[in-house]
Amino acid sequence: MTDVRDQENNRVGEIQLPDHIFQVQIKAEVLHRVVKAHLAARRVGTASVKSRSTIRGGGAKPWRQKGTGRARAGTRRSPLWTGGAVTHGPSPRNYRIKVNKKFKRAALKMALSSKNQAGQLLVLDKLALDQPKTKAFLAVKNKLGLQKALIVLAKQDNNIELATRNIPGIQVIKENELNVYDILNCSQLILTTEAIETIQERLQ
Repeated sequence: MTDVRDQENNRVGEIQLPDHIFQVQIKAEVLHRVVKAHLAARRVGTASVKSRSTIRGGGAKPWRQKGTGRARAGTRRSPLWTGGAVTHGPSPRNYRIKVNKKFKRAALKMALSSKNQAGQLLVLDKLALDQPKTKAFLAVKNKLGLQKALIVLAKQDNNIELATRNIPGIQVIKENELNVYDILNCSQLILTTEAIETIQERLQ
């Protein structure tokens, strides 16, 4: 059983976390592959330069082959010339790494289990603010002892999102945005009981 606390950090009950989500065997190679794919998907891949085949000009030979005393030159598009092409430069590409859904689900369970087993999981009965005030959330943050925390809500809460967006180290996401990278990148994982229910439905 895991303690359930309110946002004042008072114990208000217990919850049974499902073993098939929060107590699975952790495999580092699975987590590594999914995190690598997640970071690769963030890369835009639009860097591009012009090669000799795409740069403008260079149709005519700059000067005749012999007799001028200068080095031979066949085109103004040469990479050796100012305004010429770029040798072996970047071109648009897709960095995405394919990972199937079953693999991602397994990695997500392992990430959740790692936080639970490390004692870095905090379950709240609810998290709510009357107004989107940073000062109001800082009071909650201090009572819960949050540092670098990922807060997972079952649904969007504008007051929480607006109150936390200027606080370093605090990230708020909805349950459907939960991913392996964000879980592993935080030192504290905060789940509401409602979010746990939706996670169970998603990963059952």
